[in-house]
Amino acid sequence: MLPFDDPRLTAMGLLAEVSSGLSAKTMPALLAGGISEVDFETLIRLARSPGQRLRMSDLAAQTNLSTSGVTRVVDRLEREGLVVRQACATDRRASYAAITQAGTDRLAAVLPQHLQDIETWFTGLLPPERLSAFLDTLRILRDAVRPCATAGSHLAPAE
Repeated sequence: MLPFDDPRLTAMGLLAEVSSGLSAKTMPALLAGGISEVDFETLIRLARSPGQRLRMSDLAAQTNLSTSGVTRVVDRLEREGLVVRQACATDRRASYAAITQAGTDRLAAVLPQHLQDIETWFTGLLPPERLSAFLDTLRILRDAVRPCATAGSHLAPAE
């Protein structure tokens, strides 16, 4: 007999359902503000990074995009004036993506509704102690399955 009722399957199913459900609840506000989910993830990671920039390779690792995928996203955001590329002074092969004032302004425009959606559909549903424990659990899982998710975020701006 196959274990179709295995609790591991239930855990994965619940996680997938929550992830897709949260995405569906938060996406309309982002789209109304003129950015996709991948645009938002890229811009918010840049905005929250030291010097509001990341090496392209670190941005790819953090967003789980391929090198060519992150290049396409940054190219598009650069055409929209939301991101600029900066050469690395110490490594000619490397470059940075940095958020511009227009990128910061775009985030600022969508952030209030996005935060309200997060509060309504996620963080506000859990009491503070459960939310804290849940966030700790998510970090443990994230660090195991995506160890590069924070690549470059601990570096001080050197240039």
